[in-house]
Amino acid sequence: MLGEKTIREMAHRVLARSRADETEVLVFGLEERLTRFANNTIHQNVAETDAGVVVRAAVGCRAGVGMTNDLSDAGLERALEAAIGAARLQPEDPNYPGLPDPVPVEPVAAFDEQTAAYTPDDRARDIAAVCRRAEEAGVNASGAFRTAVHEFAVANSHGLFVYHPTTIADLTTVVMTDDSAGYAAGASWKVAEVDVVALGEEAIGKALRGRNPRPLEPGVYPVVLESYAVGDIVDFIAGMAGGMDVAEGRSWLTGREEGEMVAAPTVSIWDDGRDPAGWPLPFDFEGMPRQRVDIIREGRVGGPVYDRRWAAIAGKAPTGHALPAAHPFSPWMTAAAGPTSLHPMMGPGEHTAEEMIAATDYGLYVTRFHYTRVVHPRQAVITGMTRDGTFLIERGEITVPVRNLRFTQSYVEALANVEMVGRRVHCERPDFTVVRAPALKISAFHFTGATEF
Repeated sequence: MLGEKTIREMAHRVLARSRADETEVLVFGLEERLTRFANNTIHQNVAETDAGVVVRAAVGCRAGVGMTNDLSDAGLERALEAAIGAARLQPEDPNYPGLPDPVPVEPVAAFDEQTAAYTPDDRARDIAAVCRRAEEAGVNASGAFRTAVHEFAVANSHGLFVYHPTTIADLTTVVMTDDSAGYAAGASWKVAEVDVVALGEEAIGKALRGRNPRPLEPGVYPVVLESYAVGDIVDFIAGMAGGMDVAEGRSWLTGREEGEMVAAPTVSIWDDGRDPAGWPLPFDFEGMPRQRVDIIREGRVGGPVYDRRWAAIAGKAPTGHALPAAHPFSPWMTAAAGPTSLHPMMGPGEHTAEEMIAATDYGLYVTRFHYTRVVHPRQAVITGMTRDGTFLIERGEITVPVRNLRFTQSYVEALANVEMVGRRVHCERPDFTVVRAPALKISAFHFTGATEF
């Protein structure tokens, strides 16, 4: 880690040299360590240490960006000059909001010493236990276990400086037989909360139970969705609730009034960058404090997430959801995508998965969704496939495994058909986000075709 003192000094050197009207410096540091396994054997251990600096410079209402991972004075100077040069080539931007003045940001704890110190031997010990149990069961386990340290900082020429160090641990595993697969995943900023062995046993059990799957005709079925499948719904619903998407008519929120009933009253989805149950980051990439935004509150429409640009355009207050002007490690995660939810969460209910199954006379039990893509953003219609554990429910019991099915379904409509919400909320890390979601029982879900596997 570079640490707060080093980053502050580096950012201030850049700001002191800048000839732009306004200058912003973002710093991203990471130490990621990953252990991969396949065929019940660890086959790779890799580690990466890197830091990237993103400079945004404004000349009047024109802004440009430069980026580097060369942290020498010469490297930083080149990034600054690239940003200023790019700014001078830009047309004037009438919606450029300028850089913010400092606003108090309360720190939030998200750094765990055990996670930061977790070694390859520690990860190997955990994974070896999963591989041994998979071998004993006659199945093949594969996946990846990652522990990492990240640090984020924002500084600008108005005197703003914020810094946040954090840790993260996440496991994804797929266990396979010759005709079935099981899946499990978990994430937390505390490695002790990622129970690798239990997750491995979950995937093993699912793979064994999924052997000899039967074909099933497409149609509309009641479903019990595990938290992995629900996490995909939550991620899309929150991810399509940005202020830019709403203003441009590309969100399911477009045209809907705050307070309008859109889901079952047991459904609440929000974004909260300060909640320690997720992966906290208390400020956005403009240095503004992140606020909790209720996207759906007890079934009713809440509101979008905003950065300063799109809040000003909409006449709203910013909520602390700006993406960076550029990102050294996630090229898709830039301000061009508009304000975005990075901490999506769904609240728990009162039921167990067993109660949901028992309340289903005939339907499907789905572990997770795979390769999901947007078909119609205004209605949040998504297409994708079931994966790694799909089963038939008959007379309140899981009976036989079935082959995976393709679905095309409005996620908003699915939330309107929620009948039961699970009391247990589970975290996983599909990408930069950590999603928290419970299981759901939904009365109708549209499956449009069978897959070959």
